Amino acid sequence: MTDVVLVTEELAGAAIDMLAAGSEVQKIDGADRPALLAALAGADAVIVRSVTRIDAEALAAATRLRVVARAGVGLDNIDVPAATARGVLVVNAPTSNIVSAAEQAVALTLAVARHTAAASAALRAGSWRRSAFTGVEVHGKTVGVVGLGRIGVLFAQRMAAFGVRLIAYDPYVQPARAAQLGVRLVTLDELLRDSDFISVHLPRTPETLGLIGEKELAVVKPGVRIVNAARGGLVDERALAEALADGRVAGAGLDVFETEPLTSSPLFAFENVVVTPHLGASTTEAQDKAGLAVAESVRLALRGEFVPDAVNIRAGGAVDEDVRPLLPLAERLGRIFTAVAGGVAARMTVEVHGAVVAHDVSVLELAAMKGLFAPIAAEAVTYVNAPHMAADRGVEVELATADGAGGPATLITVCGAMPDGGTLAVAGAFASESRLVEVDGFELDLAPEGVLLFFRYRDRPGVVGTIGTMLGRAGVNIAAMQVSRRAAGGEALMALTVDSRVEPELLAEVAAEIGSTRAAVADLL
Repeated sequence: MTDVVLVTEELAGAAIDMLAAGSEVQKIDGADRPALLAALAGADAVIVRSVTRIDAEALAAATRLRVVARAGVGLDNIDVPAATARGVLVVNAPTSNIVSAAEQAVALTLAVARHTAAASAALRAGSWRRSAFTGVEVHGKTVGVVGLGRIGVLFAQRMAAFGVRLIAYDPYVQPARAAQLGVRLVTLDELLRDSDFISVHLPRTPETLGLIGEKELAVVKPGVRIVNAARGGLVDERALAEALADGRVAGAGLDVFETEPLTSSPLFAFENVVVTPHLGASTTEAQDKAGLAVAESVRLALRGEFVPDAVNIRAGGAVDEDVRPLLPLAERLGRIFTAVAGGVAARMTVEVHGAVVAHDVSVLELAAMKGLFAPIAAEAVTYVNAPHMAADRGVEVELATADGAGGPATLITVCGAMPDGGTLAVAGAFASESRLVEVDGFELDLAPEGVLLFFRYRDRPGVVGTIGTMLGRAGVNIAAMQVSRRAAGGEALMALTVDSRVEPELLAEVAAEIGSTRAAVADLL
């Protein structure tokens, strides 16, 4: 039987031709819900963009479906957990728009510097006002880049051609890697105080939401111009409007907003603000790259082969059946490492011990890297781009294997040498289920799932009760808890699984109350 690929939105012609070479391609309007549900019943794969919703209802109707592909970066319209539960692979095109996004940030920077949009609007309205739109040169200025992921790096490289001084804030990039790029790493406060232009290139997470807010805008260099073409909400829009009104900020370029679509905002009243409706990926080239990338992923998935751009845990048929159950454990250990470390190590080793090493376990290294960078990367992290992210950040990663001592369990340890000379290791074991068994030398036995909290503190009476009371007052329910210590009265590690996400402010309050030397949250939801 020929595989049926359902295309629900516009897709590059070359991508359609690629798919048609081995499958039957059917086109429908993904916005027509009844037609979509009916067509999904006979589809082996579906390719969508941003309009079509592939939710639990759609997946239930798609009894033959093996792969959902998003011809773009975001996955907001795809229920990834529901797809994973049904064994459906989800793929996207994580690098298709990075050049376009970087160029959009450059375009906004130049437009803000030269009042391009306001001058164009005035001239179209019949007003020739040259003196009203005197701008500034970018040359010789200090440009601060907040986030040196792949798009941030591309932006920095392009801005270097203008003869600027480049500084960056990114706690997850090694200084040596930044130096290779001609960028000086600084703290966020230094960047705010010293930059003439600031461009934001971060993912939207609980930690980055509102990163540049009222407090930060109070210390910026007078006359700074701010660009956000990354994610809405990273720059507090209300605080930005106030800073523009009192002249602390001389201009802003915004392609993204906290709530989208957005057609009315106090920011729209300022002539020195350039706004665009989320056009970062809106180029012909980015759309073509996205279509071809997902078409290739669909071809691999339908052939049962390993799919590098898989965003859920089912990585494809090339992974041995004995190795496949270990993928989520390796990825979660990577996430836990990043959370506990508070950054990325200079060198990483993924150690795999057990009889499973008789198979090819190299995918476990990729899974661990995927977890390491998922909490901090601006784009979706996949098996194919995780090594690139490590290289971009100057992180060396290697795989080490050893036969087990005859036991039934597989042990995976993620070890890192930190830039300050310290080391950290987290370990998990898998027999019939995954367990977190070690964090930084403290022994545990906890399921690596949900939201995990970690507190390091001096062992003494009353700490458990204090933490329980404070979390309870905040409406956070504790599902499981363990305390590990090396000696009574010495240093202890408390690990808790809770039923809901914990805001950074609450984590900090609990840590301060118990005198914690290190507190971290690992969100595995």
